[in-house]
Amino acid sequence: MGLEHVLNARSVAVVGASKVPTKRGYQTIRTLLDERYEGAIYPVNPKEPSIMGLKCYTAVSEIPGEVDVALIATPARTVPAVLEDCGKKGVKGAIILATGFGETGAKGKSLEGEVLKVAGRHHIRLIGPNTSGMINLKDNLNLVGLKNSPKGDIALLTQSGNMALTLITEAKLQSRKGFTYYVGVGNEADIRFHEYLEFFQQDPDTRAILMYVEGMREGRKFLQQAYKTTETKPIVLLKSGRSSTGKQSAGSHTGALAGMSEVAKGAFERAGIIVIENSDELFPAAESLSSLPPIKNNQIAILADGGGHATIAADTLTDLGVQIPQLDEKTQAKLRAILPGGASVRNPIDVAGGTDDNPAVFADCANLILGDPNVGGLLIVGLFGGYGIRFAESLALMEEDAAHQMGKMVASRKKAIVVHSLYNSEKPHSLDLLRYYGVPVYGSLDVACKCIGVLAQYGKYLKSYHAKSNFVIDWGAKAKPEGQQLIDGVYKSGRSALLEAEAKRLLRLHGAAVTADALATTADAAADAAAAMGGKVVLKIASPDILHKSDAKGVKLNLSGKDPVKKAFTEIIDNAKAYKADARIEGVLISPMVGKGIEVIIGTKIDDQFGPVIMYGLGGVMVEILKDVAFRVLPISRRSAQRMIAETKSHPILDGARGEKPYDKKALVSLLLVCSEIVEAYPQIQEMDLNPVIVHHEGLSIVDARILLKPVAGEEEAGPNA
Repeated sequence: MGLEHVLNARSVAVVGASKVPTKRGYQTIRTLLDERYEGAIYPVNPKEPSIMGLKCYTAVSEIPGEVDVALIATPARTVPAVLEDCGKKGVKGAIILATGFGETGAKGKSLEGEVLKVAGRHHIRLIGPNTSGMINLKDNLNLVGLKNSPKGDIALLTQSGNMALTLITEAKLQSRKGFTYYVGVGNEADIRFHEYLEFFQQDPDTRAILMYVEGMREGRKFLQQAYKTTETKPIVLLKSGRSSTGKQSAGSHTGALAGMSEVAKGAFERAGIIVIENSDELFPAAESLSSLPPIKNNQIAILADGGGHATIAADTLTDLGVQIPQLDEKTQAKLRAILPGGASVRNPIDVAGGTDDNPAVFADCANLILGDPNVGGLLIVGLFGGYGIRFAESLALMEEDAAHQMGKMVASRKKAIVVHSLYNSEKPHSLDLLRYYGVPVYGSLDVACKCIGVLAQYGKYLKSYHAKSNFVIDWGAKAKPEGQQLIDGVYKSGRSALLEAEAKRLLRLHGAAVTADALATTADAAADAAAAMGGKVVLKIASPDILHKSDAKGVKLNLSGKDPVKKAFTEIIDNAKAYKADARIEGVLISPMVGKGIEVIIGTKIDDQFGPVIMYGLGGVMVEILKDVAFRVLPISRRSAQRMIAETKSHPILDGARGEKPYDKKALVSLLLVCSEIVEAYPQIQEMDLNPVIVHHEGLSIVDARILLKPVAGEEEAGPNA
């Protein structure tokens, strides 16, 4: 069932209705009446004949009319029975306010599971539990009790009632914007984030979606839906739980798989989501994206009435990845004609006192700048809005005229204007006029820069939308029959880890460059294999019970000659038995020593929230010290693989240093794609670790490979979010 009957309900039962003003069962009914909700309101309380002039019912099943949604404001232990009663009535949705479910531990999870079974049996969709409620501001369907929330075109989804209160209050006090819907997602036990996205994408009155997230139960489905939604509507998201303390707090609060994993930020951005890291930038970013056209060329002009703010803005925007192009010569000439001789007209543009006696010159400058072909948007910084306060009251009318002109320019030029004003807190009429036209105004220069920056970020994303991955895995499509037989054989032998030789064979089947190894079960066989390879070799223990060979002293390097190889073979076997007496030993793997190069690591794992992901970074001990790694949700494209490499701080090493030849990045990209293909081909793979991989000037060598399988043979899913 969709969400239409829940979020656009035409009738509401309030279970736990009350005459006590501090109770939610009172506040909800009071707000519905005060805000003139036109649907039917049914209080449910067996102890009261009526509440606020409305007849009370002993149970939802006793209500004579249809009931679309039930607000359940009773303790957690009562919820299963209430839902059973709702099921008898044919209620389509329920909002469960109570805490005491999955967020509290094993007992709460058990109760949450019982609630889901009852709801599923009766086809009741659930918001929550552990939620502050839901508001449909278009229909005055206020099931939160928060009065006078501003109406507008932003949909709000959060897992924190306090964050919702903060954002709604901020909108009310500092802007002309408001909301179409607010949903407190809570534990996300039934209705998931991706379902809300789909609903808001289809809602004609919603222009942007604002989210505060602590944890997601189906991260990959969310990414798949977000990828579709962001093509037409921007999503702005703040995700908590980056720190270990934050993760603990988020987990206890929502009961979801919480925390900002290593892959989350990159995955969100790859889906077109605008990720915000500072809470004071969250609503301003949504306000800007819902009001203004995206900046298509990532190029912004800065118009200032002082050098200091212009310089700070230029630095901040550069850090955000926004370009500040030099203006066209014709534009510069026109600006010189209306500004004093000391003005800077290249970009940033400093009016150098040219607006002191006539702030309407701002509009003239803005018109010229937005007409420049190099400029996609304009950031105005400094005193605008305060000339009538700072210099003379008569200048306020000129500012208001300029505000009218600049507001109309956004529509006529189809280019964004964002304003930073030192006098924002004074609330001059000129700034209110700008907001009337949809031009955001902020007192913080950092926030203003961030807002023009997210417009550029979203425009840049839309421009390259066709090149993005849709996060859909085609399980098994590229599996090789021999590869599947290999994995089946591992399971049949009672193992869940491939031997190194088996892992390399699987990689070779998919076109990866692996060393030509040999498995020896005797010292003489090892010596013969080493002799056949020529040159120096490395010997490594081959045991399904010893995954970390170095820990068991199971690796010997730089060996040549019959006797050294035989001696190394015996020592490796003895070391392995001493390390783990009951270890199954298949033999010793003999591999040729590879040439010098750059050592990197590639790995895959199953992320708690997003399913299969891949990691790339500088190898060896440095990966632990520097943590110079990049992550992607699988599958990846060639472009994604290239960007992974480019994102690492160490990537210039691959281009060659101090006159050294560059290393083979094309081969590295191809290997990343092979790893993506293998994980997609074999759903049984839990984890893959290629460490080290030596990248040469031409080609590369996979020195060691480890592949772990899921413990249950034949499993067809890669984690809970695949």
